[in-house]
Amino acid sequence: MRDYLKAYIKEIEANLKKEKEFSKDDLEKFKTKIMFFQHERLIHLLVTLFYSLFALIFMILGIISLYFLIIFGILLLFVLFYIRHYFFLEKNVQYLYHLYDTMIEKVVR
Repeated sequence: MRDYLKAYIKEIEANLKKEKEFSKDDLEKFKTKIMFFQHERLIHLLVTLFYSLFALIFMILGIISLYFLIIFGILLLFVLFYIRHYFFLEKNVQYLYHLYDTMIEKVVR
């Protein structure tokens, strides 16, 4: 997903640098892509929250047995990577909003 999103942003930025005029169809396609990326962002947020919840549960269970702390450590590692990826998606989806606003200014009417 990272590479796909980065490549898509570069493509849009290249079109904006060329001073390309966009049609309403181009804007609709762009809005559809934004919706796909928003959906991806939402899914990653939910997965991150559930991993965090399970990590918290296993941390509390670590009071009972130290073996639960091993599982907690593994889950914590996953949570950190999911948070990193979620913030990448968040930052770039917000940047897509900015690109959309710029594209609106260059719409052929």
